[in-house]
Amino acid sequence: MRERRHIVELWQRGNAAALATLIRVEGSSYRRTGARLLIAANGDHAGSISGGCLEAEVLRKAQWLTRNGPVIERYSTLFDDTADIPYGLGCGGTVDVLIEPANTPEFTALMQALEASLLGQTFIIATHLPIDGHLLHRSIQTRDSQLATRNCMPDIFPQQAALFHETIDPPQRLLIFGAGDDAQPMVSMAALLGWTVIVVDGRAHWATPERFPAAEQALAWKGAGFSPSITAHDDEGALAPEGMHGLTIHPRDAVVIMTHSYEQDRAWFTAVLPQNPRYLGLLGARHRSALLISEAAARLNWPLDRVCAQIFAPIGLDLGGDGAEAIALATIAEIQACIEGKLGHSRRMTPDLIAEQLEKGTPSQYLQTQCAV
Repeated sequence: MRERRHIVELWQRGNAAALATLIRVEGSSYRRTGARLLIAANGDHAGSISGGCLEAEVLRKAQWLTRNGPVIERYSTLFDDTADIPYGLGCGGTVDVLIEPANTPEFTALMQALEASLLGQTFIIATHLPIDGHLLHRSIQTRDSQLATRNCMPDIFPQQAALFHETIDPPQRLLIFGAGDDAQPMVSMAALLGWTVIVVDGRAHWATPERFPAAEQALAWKGAGFSPSITAHDDEGALAPEGMHGLTIHPRDAVVIMTHSYEQDRAWFTAVLPQNPRYLGLLGARHRSALLISEAAARLNWPLDRVCAQIFAPIGLDLGGDGAEAIALATIAEIQACIEGKLGHSRRMTPDLIAEQLEKGTPSQYLQTQCAV
């Protein structure tokens, strides 16, 4: 996602010359289909289509290859000096790369879609490839299948046309409730991945852009008595806490609650749970988390197993280490694994574990032991 931001930034400078897109992979490849490399007229570039073995060749030849229009080039990364297709560097596969000039309506439509995706839109793109005498055409539609971008091409592709389909999702959003010092490395690591990060805290002197320069927003909660409530649906069905500057939480979002204030965590945890983000992590010791979970379940009238199924606590993959940076790494790794459907074994609370922890004390007893924030 960070790569997409760099590609759009280079395009916005106005001197783009060609765009290379990985459209097919056979065998092993460092990059997935849809990876892109944008080349400027002066040789500047953004993005990548391999682990470094193909970029130099494409950069050197792209403008010459596209002098008569878009082309598809095949490259082998198999380690075979006798192969007909060059560049066998041992990656173990063969890839097809679409290289198109930057002076076409189809290129402009694609770049406009990439730019709009960074602002939150999802696009479904079908590219009619320049094969067997066909011209390159591109259909760009929003998620609801309404044409969203100017593309100057027919709505129906010729039969038997070779198509490259892809979905362009917005950047992953991460909402961090808590603006303490330990949130800073988490924001930085998420930003390195190109995620959109929003930091929220009830303490205005903590939730500032100066403390979180890599975050898109740092917001101070303005609610009276700090009791966020879930009241309104937005156009996409997400729910919005009152007074949150129009902030909504969507099903694709990741949420981390780490204010270190029991009352703030309880308020946010109870408010966020019904919105069912795809990742909801709760920072804190098992005893503290057990108390928060039991109180949230009671307030929502949910069974404990339902709450436990929706949250990650203790937060983060069990990578070992200590300190804010180690916790941030473990948390970002767990969110990434969750997003990609690669989650192995995460630590999770269970009703039995919660019952065991609750025997150590009640929520009111726990609050009496907390330092004032």
